[in-house]
Amino acid sequence: MKIAGQEVKPGESKRINANIAKLPSGTLIDIPIFIHQSKTPGPVLMLIAGMHGDEINGVEIMRRIISEKKYIVEKGAVICIPIINIYGFINFSRDVPDGKDINRSFPGSKTGSLASQVANFLMEEIIPHIDYGIDFHTGGARINNYPQIRVKLEDKSNRILAEAFATHYILDAPFRDKSLRKEAFKLDKRVLVYEAGESLRLRKNAIDEGINGMLRVMKHLGMIQDAPASPRIPTTVHQSTWIRAKSAGLHVAYVRNGSVIQKRQVLGVVSDPFGDYEIKMKSPVDGYILGINNNPVINRGDALFHIGH
Repeated sequence: MKIAGQEVKPGESKRINANIAKLPSGTLIDIPIFIHQSKTPGPVLMLIAGMHGDEINGVEIMRRIISEKKYIVEKGAVICIPIINIYGFINFSRDVPDGKDINRSFPGSKTGSLASQVANFLMEEIIPHIDYGIDFHTGGARINNYPQIRVKLEDKSNRILAEAFATHYILDAPFRDKSLRKEAFKLDKRVLVYEAGESLRLRKNAIDEGINGMLRVMKHLGMIQDAPASPRIPTTVHQSTWIRAKSAGLHVAYVRNGSVIQKRQVLGVVSDPFGDYEIKMKSPVDGYILGINNNPVINRGDALFHIGH
């Protein structure tokens, strides 16, 4: 295996600092990549986080995986990238400095925008080596996602991997244009997207679920012998919808994230700051709470509750 000009031999673990760009001051920006290739041939698994720089639950998941040596497998190889969007991470931002989203820039270009160049690096240097991947994400814009795997269920390999991960919910999610998941699939690589937690806030359950699910995938692939057993059978969600604010004001949620809800149940209220009105937000269907907007001050049309059904 050769990445960024450096070779990783069977039985070797290596850290590679791949230069991606530099700051206007001339300071180099390197992407640290941690690789372990066992002596026994097997599948190659990519673990990646920080595609959006403010989604730090994934970064903490990767930190623990690396510090606790959980990527040292008995069979196959693991490629760990804790922070792919270094710019966004140091600026508490979802995007790179030009305002573009890396995960809407694939397959990228060597001469395109900065986001496009980062995407191109992944497609040229990392994706050709892998068989499978887990992309760790977090809810954006103060939305707290309950632990869930997003996957294209009609693809049998994707569905089996999602079931092996075995977090609370498996959400049937169509491919997004120019996303890592879609472009990798074109090359016959299966990438799961794990969504859990809230931007710029560490949540223990989101981190623990991500690590345990990753270990279960490794065991399923035969890369390790032991992994934490899942305490549940995942709930498969075939459709989802957002409940949006009918008016601006203060938002208070009445339901807990991840809970089972019933049609016409009051999920929360939106009220004005002066006590003139209070609007009840009701569920249009029976289902499950997949995410809650934790921003207490909202505008009309803002997404408040993500409901799976």
